[in-house]
Amino acid sequence: MAQKIKDILRIGEFEIALGEQRKIDLPVAKLYTDANVSLPVHIIRGKKPGPSIFISAAVHGDELNGIEIIRRLISQKNFKLSKGTLIAVPMVNVYGVVNQSRYMPDRRDLNRCFPGSPRGSLAGRVAHIFLNEIVKHCDYGIDLHTGAIHRSNLPQIRADIADDTTKLLAQVFGVPVILNSNIIDGSLRQAAVSNNTKVLLYEAGEALRFDELSIRAGIKGIMNVLQYLGMKRKSAGKKSPVAPFIANGSQWLRANASGIVNHSAGLGDLVKKGDILAEIGSPYGEVLDVVIASRAGILIGRQNIPLVQEGEAMFHIAYFEEDDQHIATQIETVQDDLLPEKIE
Repeated sequence: MAQKIKDILRIGEFEIALGEQRKIDLPVAKLYTDANVSLPVHIIRGKKPGPSIFISAAVHGDELNGIEIIRRLISQKNFKLSKGTLIAVPMVNVYGVVNQSRYMPDRRDLNRCFPGSPRGSLAGRVAHIFLNEIVKHCDYGIDLHTGAIHRSNLPQIRADIADDTTKLLAQVFGVPVILNSNIIDGSLRQAAVSNNTKVLLYEAGEALRFDELSIRAGIKGIMNVLQYLGMKRKSAGKKSPVAPFIANGSQWLRANASGIVNHSAGLGDLVKKGDILAEIGSPYGEVLDVVIASRAGILIGRQNIPLVQEGEAMFHIAYFEEDDQHIATQIETVQDDLLPEKIE
């Protein structure tokens, strides 16, 4: 891929030279309180030209794991690039982070508003600025997400694996599960692909919570990609990334009754057809119904709150052509490697 950044990188009114690190505040809009709101951007450039990559978090303002992933990544002692450019944006939806909300103040989902417009809604303007001032400079991108509120996702990469380069980067990232994911209209991924920027979407953890396994897996995955692209030197004795497995399909299982939930399956579990994943009961102790796996697979997403309405999504199961037991073992190995000690 042709490298999009030359010796001088220009973002807004700022210029960043090779070998320079800089934190900038990219103006976005003024609120009706007369306060200015800016996009925080941290740029790290190697002394030599090379690939350019953006790392973004909190496109949905309540998805906080990515903020911590970026914070830990760029605060590592002596974090430097041997070549190329890293543009880190820890809070794309600043408004949502402040309000602990998934959405923009205009109640729009920012990840459905790309490519945006300089004269559009507030969400459209943020999308336009992010696309034109960040994404268009980059050959690659990693967009960090979590599950929705009260739902957790097993660390996973979602990507269009029909694109060979994107598939390779997804494998290099090194989490056990890759979910082949179609590009959604209005999403950051769609806008990036139109810009010929290859993007991975990392999903892990739950909204409004830090999850240590998800954070560590995200940092390690980003480092794997940076090293593969030649932007960082590999550490001596560093383990090779895990061999991931590509899901050929997935399905959400939904509640068939309303009531109080007693879960019996957790993230990363191997489930078989006919397994009971949860009981749904009444406040009086009666079992109203059970949620049953319709086929074998690996549990990659789960509702956490022990209350459910009929029809709500409860379990996300991924299906693989490979041996499911082998995948489950691989997931356990990754968890043990990233969390060798108990996290209180």
